[in-house]
Amino acid sequence: MIKNILLSCISSLVFTLFASTVLADIYKHTDDNGVVTYSNLKSKGAIKLNIANDGDSSNASEQSEQASPRSKPRQSSNDFPRVDANTQTQRDAKRQSILESELKAEKAALSLAKEAYALEAAKPEIARQKNSDGTVSTYRNMAKFNEKMKPLQAEVDNHQNNIELLQKELNGMR
Repeated sequence: MIKNILLSCISSLVFTLFASTVLADIYKHTDDNGVVTYSNLKSKGAIKLNIANDGDSSNASEQSEQASPRSKPRQSSNDFPRVDANTQTQRDAKRQSILESELKAEKAALSLAKEAYALEAAKPEIARQKNSDGTVSTYRNMAKFNEKMKPLQAEVDNHQNNIELLQKELNGMR
């Protein structure tokens, strides 16, 4: 027993010592659209980052950006393209129109989902069983009924959730 505990402690200590020194090479790739991807696998155009053992990678990232011929300068908020008020108003009106049409479609889909739920709820799952005395017993199979109703309820819930989210989005625009 003591031998097992001692062996476990020694193996934990060895694992801790070696695990802290294991590092993977990290590569940074910036595509034509400016999307940056970090990976442990080298790909075409990727730059290997020089990350220090203590985890300080602040200047390693800066060094790799300077070395990258394809890296683009970062845009400040002043360089970001501006849209005039009229264009933004038109965009907002179009977005609101799209959201309102989506809301209308979701309400129609919710109505259909509720109708399907009500229709199936009116049809109980009935099972018949022949008794030993020759009579037949009829009972509701609730497990089968609940199994049938569960996806219908999920569809109703999904449409209700979509309606709430669309209304929240529309209320945020007003």
